Amino acid sequence: MTATNRVDLPARRRRHARLIAALTTLIGACAEAAGAVYRPIAAASPGQEAIEVNVLPCVQVTLTAADLLDRARAEDNARWPAALAWEQAQAQRTYAARCAVAQAEEFVDQDDPPGQDEVPLPTLEQAAAMELVSAGTEVAARWRSDPEQAAALVYELAAGGELAVEEILDEAVDATVLTALLALQEARTASDPSTAAELCLGAVPHIMLAVALASADLD
Repeated sequence: MTATNRVDLPARRRRHARLIAALTTLIGACAEAAGAVYRPIAAASPGQEAIEVNVLPCVQVTLTAADLLDRARAEDNARWPAALAWEQAQAQRTYAARCAVAQAEEFVDQDDPPGQDEVPLPTLEQAAAMELVSAGTEVAARWRSDPEQAAALVYELAAGGELAVEEILDEAVDATVLTALLALQEARTASDPSTAAELCLGAVPHIMLAVALASADLD
């Protein structure tokens, strides 16, 4: 396989196999953590008032989730070095294209600079990065309700050459994973065990969406 031949690149479910496996492990860990809270309540007699539950698994899953996913990504990159090199080269090309567009827009806007009390415009580099983040977030949101429309949106966003299909999908995965991790972070600081369990379970749909996006092959 060469880093320049798109045809020889692995399917996304193979390219991100360790990440997908880690995400599914995290789903199970969230369910088990919630179960450690709910099972003692279910086993208690109807007249029992004080019920001892175990919130430690909820705390543990919130503390280990990010590291689990980071290690999985690193393993995927190590397993597919040629694919990683191709992705990095493609990202450099699309980043340069977005910077060029931002520079052209900046030139047009020179006649109307921001006022003293207005927020300064982002730099070229910031604008290029923000465009990718925005695309990934939009695709992730659309995928929740209509994957076919989301796939069409990916092609539409990539049509101009400033974004690529793979990097849009990868950014959508990142956006969805971040949402899940934020939900888990809330679980760690929850005021009571039931809320912690609910927040752990609330992260699961986001993790499932990340699996779908990491597995999606559109080309």
